Amino acid sequence: MQRVIHIFKKEFGVYFVSPIAYIVISIFLLVTGWFFFSAFFLFNQANIRGFFALLPITLSFVVPAVTMRLFSEELHVGSYEILLTMPVTFLEVIFGKFLASVAFIAAMLVPTISYPISVSFLGQLDWGPVVGGYIGALLLGAAFSAIGLFASSLTRNQIIAFITGVAICFSLTLIDKMLFFLPRSLLGLLQYLGADFHFSNISKGILDSRDILYFLSVSFIALYGTYLGMQEKR
Repeated sequence: MQRVIHIFKKEFGVYFVSPIAYIVISIFLLVTGWFFFSAFFLFNQANIRGFFALLPITLSFVVPAVTMRLFSEELHVGSYEILLTMPVTFLEVIFGKFLASVAFIAAMLVPTISYPISVSFLGQLDWGPVVGGYIGALLLGAAFSAIGLFASSLTRNQIIAFITGVAICFSLTLIDKMLFFLPRSLLGLLQYLGADFHFSNISKGILDSRDILYFLSVSFIALYGTYLGMQEKR
C-alpha cells in the first residue's frame, strides 16, 4: 500500500506541475457554469438539476483528457521500461494512477460546490439530491477514469488515447438515449448499460445498490483490461 500511495502522490503532483491541469479545470468550470446559470433563471426553481444533467456528457470529454497521458506518455518516452525494473507490481502502478486521476476529478468538482451554495441563497434548496449528485459524480468520474486509463494503456499516442476514451465514455453516456432505435427485447439490458441512467438515479438522491454496483463493475472491468494490456506489452 505504501508503494501505491507513493505512485498516487507522484502522479497527482504531476497534474499540477504542468498548465494542462489548470486549463482542463478552467474549461470544465466555464462550460458547466455557463450552461447551468444561463438556463437557471428560466425555470425559477431552487435546484441544480441542470448542472447534474449536463455532467455526464461533460465528464465523458474531460476525464479522457485527464487520463490520456498516464500510460501513453510512459510508453512514448520509454520510461515504461524503467518502471518494469522498479520493485512495484502492475496492480500497484495501475491503482496508484487510478487514485490520482479520481483525486484530480474530485479536486475539479470542489469549486462547483459554489453552485448549490449560491442557489441556496435564492431559494429553499433540497440538499439530498445535491449530496447524491456529488456522490454519483465521483462514481461516474471513477468509472470514466478507469476507462481512460484503459485507453491510455493501448497506445503510445496521447491523442489516440483521448479519442478512444471519449468514444467509450460518450457511448456509455448516450446508449440509453438511443433505445427507440433498438429491439424491445434488448431495452432492459441496454438501459442498464447506460452510465447516464444510473447517474440520474443517484443524482435524485436515491442510493440504489444496483447503481453503485454498476459503476464499481465498470471500473473493475476497465482496470482489469488495463492490467491485461500492460501485461501483454511486458
